[in-house]
Parts: sequence; structure tokens; C-alpha cells
Amino acid sequence: MIRIGTRGSELATTQSGHVRDALTRNGHPAELTIVKTAGDHNRHDPVEKIGIGVFTQALRHALRTGVCDIAVHSFKDLPTAEEEDLVLAAVPAREDPREVLVSRTGATLAELPAGAKVGTSAPRRVAQLRALRPDLEIRPLRGNIETRMSRVREDLDAVILARAGLARTGRLAMAAQSLDVTELMPAPAQGALAVECRADDVELALALRRVDHRPTRVRAIAERTILEVLQAGCTAPVGAHATLTGGVLHLTAGVFGLDGGRRLVRAAAGDPDRPRDLGREVAGALLAAGAHEIMGDTLR
Repeated sequence: MIRIGTRGSELATTQSGHVRDALTRNGHPAELTIVKTAGDHNRHDPVEKIGIGVFTQALRHALRTGVCDIAVHSFKDLPTAEEEDLVLAAVPAREDPREVLVSRTGATLAELPAGAKVGTSAPRRVAQLRALRPDLEIRPLRGNIETRMSRVREDLDAVILARAGLARTGRLAMAAQSLDVTELMPAPAQGALAVECRADDVELALALRRVDHRPTRVRAIAERTILEVLQAGCTAPVGAHATLTGGVLHLTAGVFGLDGGRRLVRAAAGDPDRPRDLGREVAGALLAAGAHEIMGDTLR
């Protein structure tokens, strides 16, 4: 029986459940093993205060100590530095990476009244929201999907969430609007999962290959290379979105000033067999145009 390490939230267990079911269908019975993380115990402070990688450290420790055989992460939460003793064995098919707005009245972002209270703590979302609607009041927001959505009924007029989370938990009908990537650029690898196993577990890594979805993997790698080259953490105000059409990989990435007044976007196309090269090209263009000056002290 393959033990799948996962956080205990509804979203995490649903995501990991998809991996479990895929493995089982392929003749490899699997079960979920719940692993507690610091982020599960502290749902009030922003992630950057708790510590970057907070949602992956406990899972990786459980993997290394044999508590589980594989670990399932939200790919966007993984640090960009590779771990020599672990391998990214599979990247399953991705959900739609766009952001959604959930509002109390069903209003879209353009329809929210001036002064409306919108919840999000991600610097990337905050920066882009301030650029789109500087008249809104942006409030900090953390917790699982249920907690964040309940705030709309309590003290907020709307919240911004990843569309993938709502889709995976059957709540997509509650979204008032899916925001186009040109309006609110998603986080690198948003909507994608990362399945890790120990590098010395060759047999399991081979089994996980059947769960891997190459188009998702190359898109996610291109996007995350932006963070790697910029030396930016997963909470930095950096967005990226890649598409694969007609055998060509297209990548757009941007960095955003938290005040909403500065935005720098660059794009290029390249070979899907070399997604890191494309990521380096776009990141290099961002650096040359002053990306670090725009992000300031929000790199991590």
C-alpha cells in the first residue's frame, strides 16, 4: 500500500485523493496519511511571517522519515530550490490557473462599490488589485477555503481565491467571476500539483510516471523558473502564465509593486522540451527592465 502524505484540509485531501485514485486505477493501491504543518496550527499570521515553505517542510520531513511514501503539494507553494534526496516524480493534469472573485451580492470586480472590503493576503494579488481598483479596501485573509469564504458572509464584501481550489472542492458555482490572466496574473504553477518521492525509491518513481501530465509539467516548470531566476519566494508579487499550443510554449510573466502603481510584464515563446530556457529568457528580460526595483523588499 502506497502511503500518500497530505495536509488535512478539505482541499489538500481532495487533491491527494485524485492522486490516490489514479494510482489505484493503475494497479498501485494507495491511502492518505495526514501530516500536520505549522500553517495548519496558525491560520492568522500571513505565510511570509510563519515562514516560506511552511506548507511543504512537514510533508518533506514525513517523506524523509518514512511516515509516508510520497507527498502531494500545491506546486505553487514549493520552494524553487531542488532537494537532492527527493524527486519531482509527477505533475498531474492542471486545473484552470485563473483567480476567482467570490462576492456577497454576486457582483464582479468592476461592479463592487468604492470602499468595498476585499480579502486577500497574497502580495501578488494585493498589488494587482490595487492597480485595478485603487478605491477598494483590501483586508488580510488566511485559512482554508471554508474559512475564507465564510468571511464574505461575515465582514467582507468579496474575497479572491484560486479557481482550482473551488473547482476541486465542488464550489465553483459560488464564484461571481473568473478573472482573466491579463487582469490578475496567477502565481507560477497555480492550479498544478507536485508529487514527490524519495530519489532512491526508483520503483515508485516509475509507477508515478503514469500520473504525470507532460503539458502541465512543462508549463509549470517554465513559470517557476521565473521565481528561480528572480530569486523570489512563492509569496513575492510575481505572476506567470504559460500555454502550450501547436507545439510552441508561450510564457508571460510579470512583477508588481505593492502600491499598485508599477507593473512590468514580459513574454516570449520557445521549445516545450526546454521550458527552463524559456523561463530564463523571460526572467532575464524582467531583470533587465528593473524587476527588482519594482518588487523592492518583497522578494521573499
